[in-house]
Amino acid sequence: MGLLDGKKILVTGVLTDSSIAFHVARLAQQEGATVVLTSFGRTMRITQAIAKRLPSLPPIVELDASSAEDFDALAERVREHVDGLDGVLHSIGFAPESALGGNFLKTEWPDVSTALQISAFSLKALAVAAAPLMPQGGAVVGLTFDATIAWPKYDWMGVAKAAFESTARYLARDLGGQEIRVNLVAAGPLRTTAAKSIPGFEEFEGVWAQRAPLTWDVSDYEPAARACVALMSDWFPRTTGEIVHVDGGVHAVGG
Repeated sequence: MGLLDGKKILVTGVLTDSSIAFHVARLAQQEGATVVLTSFGRTMRITQAIAKRLPSLPPIVELDASSAEDFDALAERVREHVDGLDGVLHSIGFAPESALGGNFLKTEWPDVSTALQISAFSLKALAVAAAPLMPQGGAVVGLTFDATIAWPKYDWMGVAKAAFESTARYLARDLGGQEIRVNLVAAGPLRTTAAKSIPGFEEFEGVWAQRAPLTWDVSDYEPAARACVALMSDWFPRTTGEIVHVDGGVHAVGG
């Protein structure tokens, strides 16, 4: 019996097989879940190609995190493939180049607002859009990078992640009455597509190489993906508003 037997899971953010989202989708299928992916625009073809590497080919629905219309239509689009959801993975983030790389004091509001909308507000939008698909309750799981530290070069994405983490707590409060749990997984640095867009990413690698009590492999996506799958299972029925650190222990000993 798999950890997610009979469950239906929506996974956002599958663009390459070097992403946590891809491995969440893979593990979810291996643990018995029916998986639906999201993508949009020009990236749809990329997601379609990568989806063929999963154990079974999942359907893909259109969802642009900057489009209120797409969020409004999400439930209907998902129902074309499954009759409801038990879990949702939020793996969406973006900040313009000017908002990263040491430009914190120079970044203008339009670029800051883009980072906040796509990387933080989208968690609320996704949870609200998915809630009608979870009438018996379910789990929303998001991916974060520890926002308690002002990391080098992370700049406004770090601010967006702080807002993301706060958003998760408020969602946990407001969706708890519907038996919807909202939790985050704070992974250590991994060589994902998102990481490649961060100038100076190797500085994060250096911190983890020196300080992780359990050691840390920037190419091993499995630990973070397993945490996401576990949080979407029935093994955490009364856990919400939590941030589970999957970072080799660096959060406990200092960054």
